Order: sequence, then structure tokens, then C-alpha cells
Amino acid sequence: MHTDYIRIQVAQLAAQLIHEHGIQDYALAKRKAAKQLGIADAHHLPSNPEIEHALHDHLALFHADTHPAIQSALTALAISTMQSLRPYNPYITGALLSGTANAHSDIHIELFTDSEKEVELFLLNNHIKFKQDQRQIKLNGNHKQIPCFVLNADECDIYISVHPPSQIRNAPRDTPRELLKRASLQHFLSLQADNQAAASSA
Repeated sequence: MHTDYIRIQVAQLAAQLIHEHGIQDYALAKRKAAKQLGIADAHHLPSNPEIEHALHDHLALFHADTHPAIQSALTALAISTMQSLRPYNPYITGALLSGTANAHSDIHIELFTDSEKEVELFLLNNHIKFKQDQRQIKLNGNHKQIPCFVLNADECDIYISVHPPSQIRNAPRDTPRELLKRASLQHFLSLQADNQAAASSA
């Protein structure tokens, strides 16, 4: 079987698994898809960008009637949360930014501030319930644990990780995704305006 065809097949099935089962780890989705298709050669596995492209196609083909509403609701919640956290330089990451959020998706926000304690006090003073956790990232070839606050909203969980301001120019590699992309609040708002303009003109 042709290698390109196999990669496409694996990417399409991985995208389906991600959407239907809420798998956030692209590598895990690839392995599960390859196993179901009886493919043992790792050279036939698609890249993470290929998975994301297949996921966009899957959403457009099979969930065009429901996906926009889910994406819109999570986007509104993310923007509201980022606006409240504006003093701590919030950035959005993950499926919501890439436009592939689904009913299983969480919201991931990164803050770039010198004081984790200030963020904790802000949440406490505003009577926002949270749990404290840690998140693992890969930065400059090394794995690092960073503090994370988890907020529970009706729609999903909101993960707020705290990074030193010096890391804002870095592009860390995250466990579930090959490249962790991020956007500031202003950039994210601009992207939503562009999306609305494109939808209106379609």
C-alpha cells in the first residue's frame, strides 16, 4: 500500500478518535488509529500538522452543523476569562486556538507573570473556585513542571498555567502536541473578527 495513502488513512481515523473520544494526545491518537488499521511501521504515521489538517476536514465534513456553536461558546468563555486575567498577560493555546475544539475540549490559557501567588490571590479575592495542579512542558530539550490553576466552568475545565515573563518568546513543546501555538488576547480577538468577516462574506 502506498505510504502517502496509509498516512492519510491513519490521519483521518486519528482525527475521528480525537473528536469522538476527546483524545488530546496526538501521538496516542496516531497509535490507536494505526493499531485499528493493522499498521505496525512507525514510518507510516502522519505528523501532528497532518493530524490537525485531518481534524479540520473531519469537523467540516461531519460536524458542520454543531462545531461552530461549540467553538463559539468556548471562545466566548475563553475571551471573558482572559479579559479578567489581563494584568497577567494571558495567551490562549490548544484546540480552541487552532479551531478544532469539540464537546470534550478544555480551555488552555497561559499567563506570563513573575508572581504565581498574585494569580492565586486574584482568584481567591474574586471568589473563583480552583484546584492547583502542575503541567509538564518540554522547553529547550528539557521537561519542566509548571504551576497550573484549574477552574471548573459549566462548559469545560479551564487550565491556567503560569510562566515566567522571560518565556513569552519561546515556543515550548507540549506533551500532547508537537508545537504549542499561542495568541495574546488582542490577537485572539482579531482572529475571531476575521473569522466572522469570512463567514459573513461566504
